[in-house]
Amino acid sequence: MKSIIAVITFAILSISFAPQTQAANVAQSLCDYVNADNKSKLRSYLKSNKLKIRNVFDSISCNGKNLLEFAAANNSTKTGTMIIGKLSKKVVSSNLVSIASTELALIAESRVNS
Repeated sequence: MKSIIAVITFAILSISFAPQTQAANVAQSLCDYVNADNKSKLRSYLKSNKLKIRNVFDSISCNGKNLLEFAAANNSTKTGTMIIGKLSKKVVSSNLVSIASTELALIAESRVNS
């Protein structure tokens, strides 16, 4: 009886800690792909993990910035353009002020105004 309780406790504890580690790895990978401006790897990673930019955008930050600000700060125009295209117009318009890159700002403005 004690061994069954121990196994159940161990299983519950191991399951409860796994998602936090996986979430940190996902955030790190997305930040790396945006930093490298590698749109194809970013798209492939999202698809293989069944993620959407819209769903993870608010919960991921890279160096204290959201993905769009981070892309603009690193002049990652390919990945930044992809992120702008995947986000809703409302989210893009609320982040328009924080986009430092003029090229991405123009793309974001056209997305909001279309």
